[in-house]
Amino acid sequence: MIIKFTRGYIKDFFRKNLILLLVIYFSILVLVVRYFPPGTLGILMVPFIIICAIRWRLKGGLISAIIASSLVTISYFFIRREGDFHALIGGPSVYFLTGSILGLAFEYIWRTITKLEESEQSYHNLYEKFKSYFDLVQVIIVTLDREGRVISINSKGCDLLGFREEETIGKDWFDSFIPKEKKEEIKSVFSKIISGDMRLVEYYENPVITKDGRRLIAWHNSAILDDTGSIIEVISAGEDITELKRLEAENEEKLRNLNILYNSLKELVTEEMNVYKRAHIIARICVETLGVDFAWVGYAEPYGRVRIISKYPPEHPYTEDFIVRWDETPLGQGPTGRAIRTGTPQIIEDTTKDKSFIPWRDRALRYGFYTVGAFPLISHRRTFGVLNLYSGKPGFFTPERKDFIQTFAYSVCSTLENARLFEDLQKRLRRIQSLRKIDVAIAGSTDMKLVLNIALNEVIHQLNIDAVDVFLYNPYTQMLEYTISLGFRSNIDKKAKIKLGEILIGRVALARHSIEISDLKNTWRGYVVDISDRDAENFERFIINEDFNYYYGIPLISKGKLLGVLEVFCRSSIEFNGEEKDFLEVLAGQIAIAIDNVRLLQSLEEANLELTRAYEETIEGWAYVLDLRDRETEGHSQRVADLTIKIAERMGIGSKELVHIRRGALLHDIGKMAIPDSILLKPDKLTEEEWNIMKKHPIYAYQILSRIEYLSPALDIPYCHHERWDGSGYPRGLKGEEIPLSARIFAVVDVFDALTSNRPYRKAWTRDSAIEYIRNESGRLFDPDVVKIFLEIIEEEG
Repeated sequence: MIIKFTRGYIKDFFRKNLILLLVIYFSILVLVVRYFPPGTLGILMVPFIIICAIRWRLKGGLISAIIASSLVTISYFFIRREGDFHALIGGPSVYFLTGSILGLAFEYIWRTITKLEESEQSYHNLYEKFKSYFDLVQVIIVTLDREGRVISINSKGCDLLGFREEETIGKDWFDSFIPKEKKEEIKSVFSKIISGDMRLVEYYENPVITKDGRRLIAWHNSAILDDTGSIIEVISAGEDITELKRLEAENEEKLRNLNILYNSLKELVTEEMNVYKRAHIIARICVETLGVDFAWVGYAEPYGRVRIISKYPPEHPYTEDFIVRWDETPLGQGPTGRAIRTGTPQIIEDTTKDKSFIPWRDRALRYGFYTVGAFPLISHRRTFGVLNLYSGKPGFFTPERKDFIQTFAYSVCSTLENARLFEDLQKRLRRIQSLRKIDVAIAGSTDMKLVLNIALNEVIHQLNIDAVDVFLYNPYTQMLEYTISLGFRSNIDKKAKIKLGEILIGRVALARHSIEISDLKNTWRGYVVDISDRDAENFERFIINEDFNYYYGIPLISKGKLLGVLEVFCRSSIEFNGEEKDFLEVLAGQIAIAIDNVRLLQSLEEANLELTRAYEETIEGWAYVLDLRDRETEGHSQRVADLTIKIAERMGIGSKELVHIRRGALLHDIGKMAIPDSILLKPDKLTEEEWNIMKKHPIYAYQILSRIEYLSPALDIPYCHHERWDGSGYPRGLKGEEIPLSARIFAVVDVFDALTSNRPYRKAWTRDSAIEYIRNESGRLFDPDVVKIFLEIIEEEG
């Protein structure tokens, strides 16, 4: 803080006050010397010295002596202005008032003026010295008075402002050098500081107006006070921080950009390997962080098409029915196409003027997009896609922003490409699985429509198409007959039949090669010939009602034979790429093989059913022959087979085993074919020797059936049906669960049927007696679990 007295400098002090007073005063002295007694002068000198001391705060010795009434000795006179210098005037002198007091006065005045001139020169030298320091300082120094006018400014300040010192001094600082938008704010603060309503702001930053524009200055402020502590001036030292702030802003922008890159890559890397989700993140970051209004990410498809995979905001309608290409066609001449072809960013500074943007101009202006940037997505030196950005701010894509966005695109495209490659791998795997699924369907079913339904669902899901159908070729009528369809809005005539060469499907069948139509609504007529007006009208109505824009027809050919036609329809304006077409052709070939195989399997199945039926009829014929040979048991085999199946089903035996159980039950006495009629048909009881021969019939059954692979699974009953639960049976004496379950079941049924049937050597038992016998032998001859189920079924049947 600087303190400045308001009484003036010494030069002004003497010139303006003291000299005038001395002239007046010494005029009075002359009169006093001449007309008054000698002592009067001494008396008059006292108030003069006192007045001077009080008026100008002169400190030091006042009067060393007043001799008598006529002698004055001024020992020394000490004059001091605080902060400036010391002056010593006078020395011991003795003047007698008689004729010499006037000399004393003039000597005193002379010495005072001499000292003042010396002080003035010292002050001037000091001022020049400090001014040179003032100008050498490489900061701006400005002093303002209470009204805000410029009192002083150093050469650095003049250089900055671009004005000479004389052009600056006296001007209102706020009106002349502060921008309008800041003027009132800064002036208000200054006024409050001057008035004491606000503490001095020691550091402040604000822009100033220069001849060449404006600069940003950082000020350090200090107040100049008077001896009462009031602010009379403000001195400020300022440093031009424009460049510093620019560098700080650049560094902040770089740091911000690095954070964007880091956070973006972090988010992308942690996201699952999904192209659409990662593309969505990229587009969202561009809008929310980079400040564009709309963004979309697209893939450069083969044959010049650009396919949009994600956009942000996702609900923005800009890309509805949007077509853009990257080839040399008119739709490929915009920034998107050029960015993909050249591998460099393409900027449209003004969408209203750029001729290459004409196809999309109205659309862009409708949504307020005036600048467009297309940034290539490059991986392994191949441009695989594009990042398109739109802004409503003119000049949005500054060189710095353009460079950063391209850096951003370079950084994120690797994660996007990795996800795409991963998805391609997944897609190929899914397609292989689709083919495998169709193979399994072919191998596991002879139902043509079931196999085709599986195949067509795979076509729809793997290629994201809308509708598909299959017409099979009837070689006898030479017509394509409707078989199956999926995805159509309207009902297709299921009795539809189309001649070869008619409409599109007939052309595909006749030509035996695929037909692809991209703009179906407008160009389909060019692919057909000799079509009646009625058929043309019906097909036109069909296309319009279904809103189809894309068609792909493939002939189904296997082993050189035409089997039918597969038709694919899409409502969107798409084109299959080479890989998708190859997959569709392979899928069509697989469907053709499926149709051929299903037909073959159907033929084989029919033949197999006929053969199986022949086997069953043969077995039943053998059983009938056995019943005829063993007259006492006629119908026995069929009865025991039926009841055995009932018990086996109740005990949870599967249908596959039931087939073999039935066959075994029908052939249970097949071994008796080797027993002589003399023993088999003997009306009397058998001798021990004869009985031993009879007990060999299970062994003969095993020897007969084991040689027939088809009947070997049915051996358990013919071989073991005479085994008993307690081990007393034959031929091997098996016990408990050593006996096959089917044989245990049959043993109960066989004994029950034998007891209730007439024999040559006895009459049939009653039903109740036979049941009681079975119940009593449970746990000894028969399996208790089997007996329990047997009794339940017998009771149910009454």
